[in-house]
Amino acid sequence: MNAPARLQALSQFLKTQRAKLSPESAGLPAGGRRRTPGLRREEVAQFAGVSPTWYTWLEQGRDIQASASVLDNVATALRLTVDERKYLFSLALEKTPRYAHFHEADELPRISPSLRMILQELTYCPTVISDRRCHIVGWNDAASHVFLDFELIPPEERNMIRLLFTRKEFQRLAVNWEQFASGFLAIFRAYYGQYVEDEWYEEFLSEMKATHPDFNRLWEQSKVSSAPEVLLEFRHAKARKMLFQLTSLQVHGGADLRCSIYTPAPDTATKSKLKQLMAQP
Repeated sequence: MNAPARLQALSQFLKTQRAKLSPESAGLPAGGRRRTPGLRREEVAQFAGVSPTWYTWLEQGRDIQASASVLDNVATALRLTVDERKYLFSLALEKTPRYAHFHEADELPRISPSLRMILQELTYCPTVISDRRCHIVGWNDAASHVFLDFELIPPEERNMIRLLFTRKEFQRLAVNWEQFASGFLAIFRAYYGQYVEDEWYEEFLSEMKATHPDFNRLWEQSKVSSAPEVLLEFRHAKARKMLFQLTSLQVHGGADLRCSIYTPAPDTATKSKLKQLMAQP
């Protein structure tokens, strides 16, 4: 991410977070007309213990110096979560990513034999392994039955974010498709902030925004989360209603892989339906 793009992302993030805070939640008296939702810039500056001018410049995306301690005060004033704090620090301080030398765009990481064995052992839990760019690098048989046969998709097109917006199978599958897509966008935004030196993200975002109007809207609304846990309802073409709990796990290692496990919700017929689905020729 180049400097202008990084500062623009920082500006948009601060504005979005400020707009989410009501005066009442911040302990300010109710009443009075406000032109925009949320707190005013000078109110955030007051809570953070900085001058209104400095905070305005920060929110405008100007290239100014910001110490970790001051950013921590800003994060507290905006009531950011742990993942949101990391995102703020990555954008504002332009920290070097932990894994700076990542594979080239045409070189997808390989998963280890032990991780592949784990994939297969999760027989009735659809599981997908992706890298930090959300490229799909591994999946099990259950995932092929519930989602789609990833083997039929060229490797360069197996990007989970792109598939969510281009493949009708995904859009028909999730009852609340926007919630489904937003969960992955929250993960993607966390990576976006972490790997500030990787120009690939800006290129990918520009492509998606230009091609898919829904992506632009959901991206602007997306949260930041390294591991969201949600309950998802699917309407499978053959198995009909299925409920899964999504658990996202980080796989430690140089490739920075993520394991997304969809566990059949307890006290539902999801697991038995999945067994029947996988038994079909």
